[in-house]
Amino acid sequence: MFLYIKKQLISFLMINLLQQIKHRRLALKLKQNDMLMRVGISRQQYQRLEAKGNPRLDTLELIAKGLNSDVMLIPKEKLNAVLAVLESDGDNTSLPHKQPDHSDEQKKLSDDLWKGLLEDGDEDDNGN
Repeated sequence: MFLYIKKQLISFLMINLLQQIKHRRLALKLKQNDMLMRVGISRQQYQRLEAKGNPRLDTLELIAKGLNSDVMLIPKEKLNAVLAVLESDGDNTSLPHKQPDHSDEQKKLSDDLWKGLLEDGDEDDNGN
């Protein structure tokens, strides 16, 4: 999960996951009470998790969804490339993603910065 606060990328390399969750909540101008409606966790439960919790993966995914974020496992060898893309795309974080059309398939690799970043290259889309 990556966060943008005042155009500054805060990566998991700089702060721990619990701090990222809190920073993301604050960036969305949400209070801990708001998480009840967004993910079904009471303020007390959420406060405990944000302060010192060790959430299960399903809880972490639920919280990420409530914070309009995703949990991702990024291979170390791809991390710098992903960070560079996020930094270069920082001004567009609040814009909705457009649906790709057929012309997007014709883009060059230099035009599609995400192409191949999270793929091993040996597998097709079905993992074969």
